This record gives sequence, structure tokens and C-alpha cells, in this order.
Amino acid sequence: MESFSLANINEWVGRELGVSDWCVVDQARINQFAECTGDRQWIHVDAERAKRESPFGTPIAHGYLTLSLIASLSMEIGVVPGDAAAGFNYGLDKVRFLAPVPAGASVRLRVELAGREPKENGQVLLKTKNVLEIQNNDKPALIAEALALLVPKNLKS
Repeated sequence: MESFSLANINEWVGRELGVSDWCVVDQARINQFAECTGDRQWIHVDAERAKRESPFGTPIAHGYLTLSLIASLSMEIGVVPGDAAAGFNYGLDKVRFLAPVPAGASVRLRVELAGREPKENGQVLLKTKNVLEIQNNDKPALIAEALALLVPKNLKS
């Protein structure tokens, strides 16, 4: 199978680009995210209270933490192909958080190329459909339409 590249991007529209490895979202990662963002809501960081009071019986990852995993996991998949100099976050069209990610759960990303739009100087705007799956759960954590701007290695003037 031919690998995804800027040269053959049109052939990949509507196709799956790949699936990442499993990634553990442990309590340490959740706590680090809480410290970094200032979002220290008890449902994320207080294991004892979450065990007593949360409907999930355990702390859960922040929605924005799960959303942020799209960046690293899509890089693992190869959403920025080898013939691109760089890929830049261009935004999101739609995000839906469907299921909480309990502390200690593993997630993986499934990415489909939903569309592409040529831009000036050989750049390409990608739209990807991202599904963050939770191991042993039928419902994904989230589904997001993400946009990325790819810049070719030999940028035309």
C-alpha cells in the first residue's frame, strides 16, 4: 500500500490514515494537565472524593486533555507526511465529547482524511476526522474534525 504524502493526497480523501498505539491516561498525566491549565476540579484530581461522589467512581481526564492528545497521536500516525516541511494546527470544525476517560484508561486515535483544500504556495489545508477510542469501551471519548495546514518542503515563492 502506498503511504500518505502530499504528492498522492487526493487518493487518500475518505480513507483512514491510520490508528495510533494505545496511550495510557494515568492520574499523573491528569494532575500535570490540571497544574498546567489551572483546572483543578475535584472530579479530575481528587481520587478519594471522585470514588465517593463521582458517578464514574474514579477521577476522569479533562475533556481538553483528551482533545490535546490528537496532536501527538496524529503525528505518530503520520498525518504530517514526509514530503511536508511542517504541519500547523489550523483549528477545529466540530468536537463532541462522548464518554469520559477514567484515570488509568488507555486510548488510541483513529484518523480519516475527510477533505483537503489547496492553498497558495503549494500548501494544503487538511480536514481530518479523529476518533479517540477508549480501550474496552464501545463508545469513543471524542470525535473531532481537525484542520491542519501542511507546508511543502520546497515552498514555491
